[in-house]
Amino acid sequence: MSMKVTNPATGVVEAEYPLDTPEQVEEKLALAQKAHLTLRQMSFAERGKLMHAAADLMESEVESTATMVTREMGKPIAQSRAEVLKCAKNMRYYADNAEAMLSDWSLDDPAKVGASEAGSMWQPLGVVLAVMPWNYPLWQVMRFAAPALMAGNTGVLKHASNVPESALYLHSLFTRAGFPEGAFGTLMIPAASVAGVIDDWRIRATTLTGSEPAGRAVAERSGKMLKPSVQELGGSDPFIVTPSADMGRAVDVAVTARINNNGQSCIAGKRFLVFEEVYDQFLEKFVAKMQSLVMGDPMDDATQLGPLATASGLRDVKELVDDAKAKGARVLCGGEAPEGSGYFYPATVIDQITPDMRLTMEETFGPVASVYRVSSREEAVKIANQTTFGLSSAVWTTDVEEEAYFVRELEAGAVFVNGMTISYPELPFGGIKDSGFGRELSDAGIKEFCNLKTVWKA
Repeated sequence: MSMKVTNPATGVVEAEYPLDTPEQVEEKLALAQKAHLTLRQMSFAERGKLMHAAADLMESEVESTATMVTREMGKPIAQSRAEVLKCAKNMRYYADNAEAMLSDWSLDDPAKVGASEAGSMWQPLGVVLAVMPWNYPLWQVMRFAAPALMAGNTGVLKHASNVPESALYLHSLFTRAGFPEGAFGTLMIPAASVAGVIDDWRIRATTLTGSEPAGRAVAERSGKMLKPSVQELGGSDPFIVTPSADMGRAVDVAVTARINNNGQSCIAGKRFLVFEEVYDQFLEKFVAKMQSLVMGDPMDDATQLGPLATASGLRDVKELVDDAKAKGARVLCGGEAPEGSGYFYPATVIDQITPDMRLTMEETFGPVASVYRVSSREEAVKIANQTTFGLSSAVWTTDVEEEAYFVRELEAGAVFVNGMTISYPELPFGGIKDSGFGRELSDAGIKEFCNLKTVWKA
């Protein structure tokens, strides 16, 4: 068995990498445990110096690394460059802020608990297993890796099988930057082998970004072994446009929110809930901009929409759209995969969606926008909250009271007002319901894989 690089723009297999043997997996786990014992004894300043070196190295390799990402999963090359640079930014953020985030805390009046001193401290857990997806093959990993290493943990990565070169790049990055060998390593294993790794005594926690079924499997196994887990799963995020919205800006951002990463993003705006007073105006402008997007070779800087990452992903999107069309939905642009090689699907806008259509409840992982006409903020919230997902959301309004209503009532891990959902190192990231649990990024993310130890002195 092996992991293959299939170029999504052509459908051609361009490289193949062997899976690890059981002996190689054991060696990597042993190295990760040994590296943890070294890393946890280092000061934050020492770890921060290494993290800055890794960020500098990654930034210096932006062109070759971005090309690798685009070849593996098909996003436009400009977006691949941005992903590499965002990783470097995240690494520097944690290098500079981890110590403050994990600083010791002391009770102001320890006598209240019968002590001369009392407080708490944060300590690393050990080796963390990360199971990661292909859609942001570097950024999804770095959201976890940078804070975990800065806290003194080490990591082993089971990456998606279609991005082995990204996985191997990350395997070498931290060691090349000076981290102890094994501080971060890649396990070249199939999904069927993940449960056995979770069971290993050296794995102290897990984190997964991916599909709901994968999340359930990893969470179940982690729970069985009493190991903490962070789960960042799918989303079907609402993008609400009210009559008071800046319409031109809302349309521009709506297009970006839907087609970024070729529409393959858990936090993408997927369901566009537009008030009937501005529905026709929004729809006309939105469809025109979606139709004007340049779809083509993702290595071309002029390309705005590249191929979907896999043949199965293309099939899934086609099935969802075909189901909606068969049940009476109106396709305003796109809706048909072009002839020829590669996994391309055009920017598509659909409205007149009914509850019996799969689009209503399922996540569409591709450049397909579902548009709903709503008559009130109550109806908008009802539709927004009707799916089992709760990752993020966006609302466009200049009415302060209306803004407060949506922030309060939307069932999601985040609400972005007059903008699109973006993950920032400074802000916590994660969802509720079937979108997962736990948080990445900010101080919340680094603390997920630390032990909060209470210290009491007589």
